[in-house]
Amino acid sequence: MTGEFLAFLVLALSAIGGGILMLNLQKVVHMVVALVFTFISIAGLYVLLHAEFLAAVQVLIYSGAITILMLFGIMLTNHNATNEKKISMGRNIIILLGIIGFGLAIYFGIYDLELGEQATDLHVDNTEKIGLALYSKFVIPFELMSVVLLVALVGAIVLAKKDKEEEANEE
Repeated sequence: MTGEFLAFLVLALSAIGGGILMLNLQKVVHMVVALVFTFISIAGLYVLLHAEFLAAVQVLIYSGAITILMLFGIMLTNHNATNEKKISMGRNIIILLGIIGFGLAIYFGIYDLELGEQATDLHVDNTEKIGLALYSKFVIPFELMSVVLLVALVGAIVLAKKDKEEEANEE
């Protein structure tokens, strides 16, 4: 067992655990924290795959920006915490069997998979190559996406503010 394999196991299990926690927690803020845990574990998996740029983007964009936007959305909306009834034990067993079946299907599907000869120099200067492609060929779509995200953020704030004003007028 190598250190890389051990790191993969720890990161993969923590990503899966964070996903399971996110689905099973009751409070929305706790769900967002579990989601951040999953995002950071996935960034660690990207580092193991020598995709440092994707790992940095994962941490900056998903673990940082998207999570902050989710927290703002939670704070700006009226979130009434209602306790829904718990899922029955029979349904939990069926879900567990489905997960185990899916895992076995994936395992047997890739067990004897031949990918051919693998390239050993794919990760050399990959961040530089991505940067050159992004800022030379795709600079306009990149900038347009930032404008679209800004418009969506401003629209969410305006909609949340209208709801607050309507509630104040009703009272």
